[in-house]
Amino acid sequence: MLNGLYALTDASLTPDDTLLAQVAQALAGGTKIVQLRDKQRSDAQLLELARDLQALCRQQHALFIINDRIALAKAIAADGVHIGQHDVDFASARAQLPQQIIGVSCYGSLEQARFYQQQGADYVAFGACFASSTKPLAPVIDHQLLFQAKQQLSIPVCAIGGITLDNAPLLVQQGVDMLAVVSDLWTSNNVQLRAQQLSALLIKS
Repeated sequence: MLNGLYALTDASLTPDDTLLAQVAQALAGGTKIVQLRDKQRSDAQLLELARDLQALCRQQHALFIINDRIALAKAIAADGVHIGQHDVDFASARAQLPQQIIGVSCYGSLEQARFYQQQGADYVAFGACFASSTKPLAPVIDHQLLFQAKQQLSIPVCAIGGITLDNAPLLVQQGVDMLAVVSDLWTSNNVQLRAQQLSALLIKS
């Protein structure tokens, strides 16, 4: 099920008072995976929100992933976590979450991706694919890297960073399994429609 549109929450674009409604619209539009990403608040502060998001995802048969927070993911039995270069060590994450999904950011490194696949990662993410408003300092990768990753890896490949409806087809052509989208989804006048449009790009004919 690690395929399709992957929606990442954002503290400013998905504030608490509208978050559940926005995610419900994204799920109605075909979003397959939702990630709670909040770098500021504590696990305790996010516990209720995480539980609500998880329930919403389960109602729609979507996966619920938590960024970085191993203890929180374990506490609510989330579907998995996503970790990055400066987050928890992969071996530690796997020891604490032996059965859950663990995705890893590999930025522009195939070498890292091969290493984490060997370690037991369930998917890898590459980016930024384009200049990103949510991570403006992130280096932009060569899109050919995504094609190479699909040729060399056996686990799913996720593209992230500055992805919009207009530029997403360039990534789909490289064979990616997932498109991780933030701004283009949440700033749309119609989140459900934008989710449908993005999801349609990934439906294999």
